[in-house]
Amino acid sequence: MESAQLCTRGYYRNSYNSITSASSDEELLDGAGVIMDFHTTEDDSLLDGDASPGSNYAMSNGGGVVSSSTHLLDLLEEPIPGVGTYDDFHTIDWVREKCKDRERHRKINSKKKESAWEFTKSLYDAWSGWLVVTLTGLASGALAGVIDIAADWMNDIKEGVCLTAMWFNHEQCCWGSNETTFAERDKCPQWKTWAELILGQAEGPGSYIMNYFMYTYWALSFAFTAVCLVKVFAPYACGSGIPEIKTILSGFIIRGYLGKWTLLIKTITLVLAVASGLSLGKEGPLVHVACCCGNIFSYLFPKYSKNEAKKREVLSAASAAGVSVAFGAPIGGVLFSLEEVSYYFPLKTLWRSFFAALVAAFVLRSINPFGNSRLVLFYVEYHTPWYLFELFPFILLGVFGGLWGAFFIRANIAWCRRRKSTRFGKYPVLEVMTVAAVTAVVAFPNPYTRQNTSELIKELFTDCGPLESSQLCQYRSRMNGTSAYADASGNQASTPGVYSAMWQLGLALVFKVVMTIFTFGLKVPSGLFIPSMAIGAIAGRIVGIVMEQLAYYHHDWFLFKEWCEVGADCITPGLYAMLGAAACLGGVTRMTVSLVVIVFELTGGLEYIVPLMAAVMTSKWVGDAFGREGIYEAHIRLNGYPFLDAKEEFTHTTLARDVMRPRRSDPPLAVLTQDDLTLAELQTIITQTSFNGFPVIVSKESQRLVGFALRRDITIAVENARRKQEGILLTSRVYFTQHAPTLPADSPRPLKLRSILDMSPFTVTDHTPMEIVVDIFRKLGLRQCLVTHNGIVLGIITKKNILEHLEELKHRVEPLASPRRHHKKRYPPPHGPDDRRRSRDHNVQLVPSFITCTKQEEEEEEEEEVRLLDSTSL
Repeated sequence: MESAQLCTRGYYRNSYNSITSASSDEELLDGAGVIMDFHTTEDDSLLDGDASPGSNYAMSNGGGVVSSSTHLLDLLEEPIPGVGTYDDFHTIDWVREKCKDRERHRKINSKKKESAWEFTKSLYDAWSGWLVVTLTGLASGALAGVIDIAADWMNDIKEGVCLTAMWFNHEQCCWGSNETTFAERDKCPQWKTWAELILGQAEGPGSYIMNYFMYTYWALSFAFTAVCLVKVFAPYACGSGIPEIKTILSGFIIRGYLGKWTLLIKTITLVLAVASGLSLGKEGPLVHVACCCGNIFSYLFPKYSKNEAKKREVLSAASAAGVSVAFGAPIGGVLFSLEEVSYYFPLKTLWRSFFAALVAAFVLRSINPFGNSRLVLFYVEYHTPWYLFELFPFILLGVFGGLWGAFFIRANIAWCRRRKSTRFGKYPVLEVMTVAAVTAVVAFPNPYTRQNTSELIKELFTDCGPLESSQLCQYRSRMNGTSAYADASGNQASTPGVYSAMWQLGLALVFKVVMTIFTFGLKVPSGLFIPSMAIGAIAGRIVGIVMEQLAYYHHDWFLFKEWCEVGADCITPGLYAMLGAAACLGGVTRMTVSLVVIVFELTGGLEYIVPLMAAVMTSKWVGDAFGREGIYEAHIRLNGYPFLDAKEEFTHTTLARDVMRPRRSDPPLAVLTQDDLTLAELQTIITQTSFNGFPVIVSKESQRLVGFALRRDITIAVENARRKQEGILLTSRVYFTQHAPTLPADSPRPLKLRSILDMSPFTVTDHTPMEIVVDIFRKLGLRQCLVTHNGIVLGIITKKNILEHLEELKHRVEPLASPRRHHKKRYPPPHGPDDRRRSRDHNVQLVPSFITCTKQEEEEEEEEEVRLLDSTSL
């Protein structure tokens, strides 16, 4: 009856293929080989000599997670080269990597007292972690400074050139000029526009058209060069890089994504993409650049180059350094790495991340790319306190940020999905050129969209003062009624110039919203931080000006009467712009703590922590009401990466047997026996299948689990044995035990593969709730988990199976049934009405896939269940 129940209750369900299997290493079952027959045998001689006291063996008997005091791999007299490595688009085994590192550490400690050389090697090993993060911080800060300087210069090239020194941008060109005025401080004889150089005139329709044409020409040239370099030399250099960094830090292997060519092309094309005027930023790609530096430097130290888990500690520190140089926020960078991208973040990684962020910020500060002794262009300081009533507009900005984030995620994912499914996505150069042309043509007439986005954010963040010549600060003095620039004496009445600027900001807001949706995801380096902050800063500045004018014209309202005196400086529009930027960025990325700290480090004041927290949390709550996924998680799911998000909650009542493979439509489970396979039979299983691992059992009769062997390790071990050992033939016996089996005298030399056998694979029973299984995969970073019943292997659950199951549950409504219902139907209470213990069948038989459950079997099962329930006192 047990086998019929397994058949009818979902043991052989149809496979859900929502995630592509081409790049997956998660299918670890095989469709050919030994068909398992779970018939009972004696348990006395399970391991055929392996259960001796001297054998280093630990085994699971179907009781949850296995723990073993032995290390994962038996050490060989001569280690097999290549065993323990991973192919491209595969997931690492975190448990095995940590065991390898502990073994390496024990070996170093045991030898360091033998000689001075061994002691020096142990010191080098201990300091190698600090050395690699130091090099990563130095390289990240230097590259960030070069990118900032080059991007500013190339952005100004679209408008003109400095005659005295071509390598100066517009601001640097006019620093030494004595002919600039307060009103027109950006005009000097040394700087010539393209109309002045080509036509010889600075004003008039002809000069405007010529400047318009040259602006569009340079924008298209930069965009075309960037997309061509990415397409030809480094396809991985496109996009933000943060979704892939998150996936890599979770244990996925993407060869070349953090390589030298990617670093070189990403650095060059990032400058070109930012200079082209596209609605993108360089902050996200700087995290990718820093991780490339960390990956390259980790190969200089065997401690990190030979261990994928240790390498990811360096990448976590590198991502902190990337955010540190992007925003000038070292502490925010560490929190960003902890909150947003890192999958495994021990305490020592926290310290090294902080040190890497510190070194990177110090190098960038030494370069001083913006000439303001700050790490970012839009660093601001506010000196006006905020008032309790202002929390209401602050929260409204948070609502706007959450709505914008939810709308952007859905719109951008819909466009990216359409790009993948239509022919338009096959022509990335044409798409980039189209978006760049539309952006340049529409952006030039509006001064707020024509300028660099970082400069726009700086202008919106800056509070109006006597040294500001922005159109947003053209207030009419309340004292004498004449037109003058604002002073610090209090709120001022706005002039027609301010209203004109607000209309232009409104148009810029619509433009940024639309173009950012189509720009993020292009085949050029494209960050999302700066465009999102620009959208929020525009909305916040508009709200701030409105509040300021309400306080000026209606200062006798009860809202302003108590705290805003006549002539006092009550409202700071720049503060509203900053809060709006934080709210919109939080709505898109769903960051909270790290975002507040980043913005706090931008302003340099503790006074605005509460408004920041209110705006960011409101943004997250509103965004989560429409979906808990941030933009990076949405792109991870869109690309089909094997990433288990720790933010998702598993609330369903399914069991491990509902998710494990094989299912009814799948081929039967293929296993390897521990000592009665020939090399020819093993190679047949390997060549006829495409899966990446096989459970190893005692024998066809016992079917007890011994361990788990990876396909790659088996192939490498066989090739190495044939090359180095004589007498290995196709008829050679392959064994995974400690001692060779008894063979006839004329038998060829056997092949021992015990060293590649994982003798402590993680196992769960078939009745383990999937909620627990998902937690195990998330917290331990497992690749696969075997499902057993009383020590007999039934199937396997991989990360891909869990992702498929989660995706399947999203598209169906689970019936509201008690989770105990399955247990009551499958197993009655352990004691009958006479208080005698009820006997149970401990042996589960796996029905082959070609045998179906007939109607008669279903009726017999129902009759048996009714009989069991009737004889039970509930």
